[in-house]
Amino acid sequence: MNKKIILFFFATAFILAGCLRFQSQTETPTLTFTALPTQIPEPAAETALTVCLGREPNTLYPFGELNSAAQSVLAAIYDGPFDTLGYEYQPVILTQMPSLENGDAQIVSITVQDESLVVDAEGNLVQLEAGTQVRPSGCRSDDCVVTFDGTGSLEMDQMVVTFRMRPNLTWSDGTPLTADDSVFAFEILQNADEYLIERTQAYEAADAQTLQWWGIPGFIDPTYSTNFWSPAPKHLWGEFTSEELPSVDIAARSPVGWGAYQIEEWIPGDHITLTKNPYYYLNESGYPATDIVNIRFIPDPDTALTELIASRCDILDPSINLDSHLGLLLEMQAAEQAQVFVAGGTTVEWLGLGLAPASYDDGYDQSKDRQNFFADKHTRAAIAYCLDRQAIVDNVLFGMTTVPAGYVPAEHPAFDPNLPQISYDPETGRSFLELAGWRDADDDPATPMRAVNVRNVAYNTPLQLDYYTTGSTQRKQIVEIIEKSLAECGIGLNVIYLSSNELYTGGPNGVLFGRNFDLAEYAMGVEGIEPPCNWFASDGIPTEDNSWAGTNITGFSSEAYDEACREAQSSLRDEQTYIATHRQAQVILSDELPAIPLFHRLKIAVARPDVCHFDLDPSANSLWNIESIGKGETCQK
Repeated sequence: MNKKIILFFFATAFILAGCLRFQSQTETPTLTFTALPTQIPEPAAETALTVCLGREPNTLYPFGELNSAAQSVLAAIYDGPFDTLGYEYQPVILTQMPSLENGDAQIVSITVQDESLVVDAEGNLVQLEAGTQVRPSGCRSDDCVVTFDGTGSLEMDQMVVTFRMRPNLTWSDGTPLTADDSVFAFEILQNADEYLIERTQAYEAADAQTLQWWGIPGFIDPTYSTNFWSPAPKHLWGEFTSEELPSVDIAARSPVGWGAYQIEEWIPGDHITLTKNPYYYLNESGYPATDIVNIRFIPDPDTALTELIASRCDILDPSINLDSHLGLLLEMQAAEQAQVFVAGGTTVEWLGLGLAPASYDDGYDQSKDRQNFFADKHTRAAIAYCLDRQAIVDNVLFGMTTVPAGYVPAEHPAFDPNLPQISYDPETGRSFLELAGWRDADDDPATPMRAVNVRNVAYNTPLQLDYYTTGSTQRKQIVEIIEKSLAECGIGLNVIYLSSNELYTGGPNGVLFGRNFDLAEYAMGVEGIEPPCNWFASDGIPTEDNSWAGTNITGFSSEAYDEACREAQSSLRDEQTYIATHRQAQVILSDELPAIPLFHRLKIAVARPDVCHFDLDPSANSLWNIESIGKGETCQK
């Protein structure tokens, strides 16, 4: 992110000095020489760390569509502006995270009238007109929504947030970093079709280190404390248009930053070399711990492990897919040949139930549509009880993750600890199937049950379900366990393995987004730390009307769930309703079971034994604390 800096090594020069001593005017002067040192001290050797990534950055333009490798490199160049650790926000270049409690966030009442730009009760950006439903000032739920009559005015809430930057921040080329650089970043993105930009009324610098953000009236943003635009170097980028910047080298290949490191070189297809930023604000505190960081690109996990053993990689980043090597890695750790770091990430592996295939959109017709296997909630509960998810965790994932209760990690403050944990219990599962009207018609538990009086399922239909997923080694191992455990309950599977492209093809013909499946195993993740209740919201169902875009591929629709999710997403972390409504949404989903969470996908990183202070957090980038990571002798500092 900064200009190349040539490193000069200065040898120590010693100047021969003499002292003239005059004893008297008549005496001959005598020259006295200072003694030369017997050994010239060597300059301190530079320390280096090699981090191996699973891919090469697609760009280093910080406002582009970044792959995981780019995010890791940028974590070394930009420090923050804030970190997400343990599902909480931590300030880095801000003096504090704004909050209602510390006064840097406020909700004020503002007058709006006809044609004012507002956020309506559904969260949409609209011009206020007669018939628009909005939440008046002080309203957080659907119960207090009002309809604007088109005349006069009304009071709505507006968020105002103040951000205070650390003083004396400097770009890695020595130029002071100010609030104007953050405003410049906002201006670069101002014309983008982006959710937060559209809901921002103003973003301005109050002084050299202070900024203020005003939201559109009606927009109550739970993540308001992060509505700070990561600064961009106006003194270098200001001569380019926002359209030009993504392809300009000083923005996309060697951008300057304020973090611990700067870019020395980028050799495409091979490596990126980072050197210490001489203007890093933590230099006087002894950071970064390492002088040089070499970033290598090694997509093949076998090659990456070989390079680790050969000391040509010090850290293997989670972008290298090490899932199938976890057993070997744990053996290496036991033999003190490596350090293994495992975190249950923000990605969840799901078993989706096709509650409402796309063919149902014009009405369910039993004579031509797929049988409505999952209309009865007892059938869905039975599948959950008949899945041996703990066996998957123990046998495929070496017990290094957990069976989730829902879409919110157990460590998250919004997680509901009272959610029922459905454990593997085939006897209970079979009893739920019988309650739904399925029977073991031939008294053979090895064959699928058949419908006797199942709602919306034709008589004598076997409980034989099409199961779609990809053919990776791990998923084949998972399917083997699932197929066996479901069979214990009289549920048969027709397993269909597809490539990722085939599985994730868009609608109407795609399996997932076209909603053309009985059961489907897939993963969903989120980059932020807010609970993604919208994954299962009704407006997220892929349909022809929304061009088959949306995460709610099961077709689940619940007014109660939608209302709880809307209220949760319009509540603030500082408010009680934030926790209450998020937990309400979790309870509804665990009761309705449109999809069953199998396990948290693992984030796996590996380091050599002599690496210190590497810390893998489930909600943070793997190099979030790159300035602290050391190796060997640097660990003693």
